[in-house]
Order: sequence, then C-alpha cells, then structure tokens
Amino acid sequence: MTTRRKPLEDIRIISLEQYGAGPFGSVHLADLGADVIKIEDPRAGGDVGRYVPPYSEDEDSLFFETFNRNKRSISLDLTTDAGRAVFEDLVRNADAVYSNLRGDVPEKIGITYDQLKHLNPAIVCCSLTGFGMTGPRQKEPGYDYVLQGLAGWMELTGEPDGPPTKSGLSLVDFSGGYVAALSLMSGLHAAKRDGIGMDCDVSLYDTAMSMLTYPATWHLNAGFTPVRTRHSAHPSLVPFQAFEASDGWLVVGCAKEKFWVRLAAVVGHPEWAQAGSPYATFALRQQNQVELIAQLEAIFATSTVDAWLAKLYPAGVPCGPINDVEAALKDPHALARNLIVETEHPRYGTVKQVASPVRVGSELPEYVRAPQRNEHFTEVLTDVAGYDEARIAELRTAGAFGEERVEA
Repeated sequence: MTTRRKPLEDIRIISLEQYGAGPFGSVHLADLGADVIKIEDPRAGGDVGRYVPPYSEDEDSLFFETFNRNKRSISLDLTTDAGRAVFEDLVRNADAVYSNLRGDVPEKIGITYDQLKHLNPAIVCCSLTGFGMTGPRQKEPGYDYVLQGLAGWMELTGEPDGPPTKSGLSLVDFSGGYVAALSLMSGLHAAKRDGIGMDCDVSLYDTAMSMLTYPATWHLNAGFTPVRTRHSAHPSLVPFQAFEASDGWLVVGCAKEKFWVRLAAVVGHPEWAQAGSPYATFALRQQNQVELIAQLEAIFATSTVDAWLAKLYPAGVPCGPINDVEAALKDPHALARNLIVETEHPRYGTVKQVASPVRVGSELPEYVRAPQRNEHFTEVLTDVAGYDEARIAELRTAGAFGEERVEA
C-alpha cells in the first residue's frame, strides 16, 4: 500500500518568525507537512515566545509550544558575514522566506525578493509586518491591542454604556497569520507555475481594516455609523444576541424568518410570527426591538440554559451556550472533530493543545512538539545547506551561529 504524501511536504520555508502572529501563520503549514526552519537569533536567546509567562521555565513555555509544533530550529546570527552566508545557502535550497518583523526591517536585513532573487529566482518572500512595507506608518511596531483600537474594533465592542473593549483573543494577530499563510501559498503556486518568485507584503493593519467588512461598506456608501449593542446584539437582525437564563447565558439567533417562527413557538407566543403581529418581519422586529427584547429576556430568565437548549435545539433554532474555556474544550463536538491533540515534551510530558482547523484530505496530521532552540543545527546544515564538518567548524569560528546565551 502506497503511503500518501503530506500535502505540503515538498515545501521548505526559511522563517524569521517570532512571538505570535508569524509562528501562528506558519504552524498550519508545518502541520500540513511543510519544512518550516526557524532561524533564531542567538544574541536574543531565540524566539521571544520561548520566555512568555506564566507557564515558562528556562527556554520552555507552553506559549511557544502552541505556535511552533512540527518545525525545526537553528541558531543563526545574520549580522555576521558568516551567518549571512549560511542564510543565503539555505535560501538557495528553499521555496520561501517568511518573516514577521517591523515594516522597514525586511529590506534593512536583506530578505526581500529583489535582495534574494539572485540566489533563487523562484523564492517567495512573505513579510507579515505591523503596518506593511509602504505608507507613513511603515516603521511603527504593530501590536494586536493597538491595531484593534486603530482599526475601529474596540469602538464596536462592549456594552453601550461601557468603555471601548478589545477581543478576549489576539484576533488581529491570528487573522494576520492566516492571511500570511494564504498569501504565501498563493505566491508559491504562482512561483511554481511561472518560475519567478515575488514579495508578499502582508500587514496586521491591512488585515484588521479589511475585517471591518460590511460595516465599512455601509459607512462608505450610506454614511452608516456603527454603535455598540446591548448584550452583543446583531446590528440589524432581531433577535440575535446573548440572553441571560436563570443560571447562565446563551446565544439565540434568528437569521432567517423561519427561525423566528420556530422561536416564537418555543417561547409560547406563536402569534408573534403571524401576519398582523408587530414582530412578524425583520423590519418590524427591528422597529419594535426594545419592546420585543424585554419580553424575550423575561421569558429566558425563567429557566436554565440547559432547559432552554433542550427546547431550542430540537426546534431547529440557532442557539448555543456561552461556555467558559474549560467547557468549550470539553465539548463532545470538539473531541469528535479531533481538535485536541497531544505531543510529548521533555519538560512538560504530554502537552495538549488545540489542532489547526485547516483540513486537507481525510488523513489527520502528525504532531511533534516545538523544537528546542538550535535543536536541528546539524541536520539543517548538512541536509539543507550541504555542509560537511569542516565547513561547519569554519563557520562556527567565524561567528555564524553566535554564542551561547548567558542568563542575566
């Protein structure tokens, strides 16, 4: 029986990645079989993600494990001539160079397409930066929290009488990682077809702005001004929001008229969905939202979350509990979808984490823990760069691989 190859196992990516957004983007590619080689700066002790608290010790952290499984690591000082020579030899034998640095840094350190195409005309250089490689903010560092504010997200989030609020997750970083992975794969497809590589100028700012989607379209074309809504209500669909039951919260939504008919019956008021009712249509429910929601809130408060779900699910009304993280991770559907995966780690033992949602074919990915810093030094230099022991020793003497990090 022929073993099927992993979808991306013929792709090699040289990655100058760090912390969250960049490694998050490439971990999905690594899960699919891409050879992601992390270049870690020995002067800084490698990827800063190795030291993120609270679950960290020495150079091991559960934060780092989350974003770096299935990758290889090598320490390389690109500020030295010898280190640059090693990097260029790796580029000659790679398909892509991937990074997440400040917008002006890729050109400064020589990792753009124009600076590398003499080594490999088909190389794809994907740079995920805070604000992009052009524009007045090019040199500014971009962080998820700042970008959620700058792109208008925080003004849209939270209760109407509360302060602007960020998402509980780093959604700009994570979305930016997905956009970078998509851009990189698109560039690789074109490069394999045409034999010519390119730059992929991806930014967290562009990602955050593009995710304004239809509120932006409404504003640009009709002057719409978004406002925060009570209990996370949908801006135009009524009812579609969080409701408080007697022991917790649930989300109930009617995105189609048929769902409203079903909900009206479940809450004991089928007449609300009939002709002549002030709540019969989307437009009428929006016009009479305050009155309708007050009545629904009073009804939902009379019973528990589980009791309501036991009625809503069978009736075909879109709904779900508002889980805490523990409950979300224990949901039977998460387990059935193989979303909790395990790796073995020398310090932590068995590490559990969530899987990539990217699905290609029916075979499940294999998972290997994140690399120790410089763990793949010999195999990368021999298998990828083609060096023998003498060449490695020469480069070591020339400072290509830096010095061991000294703890403060």
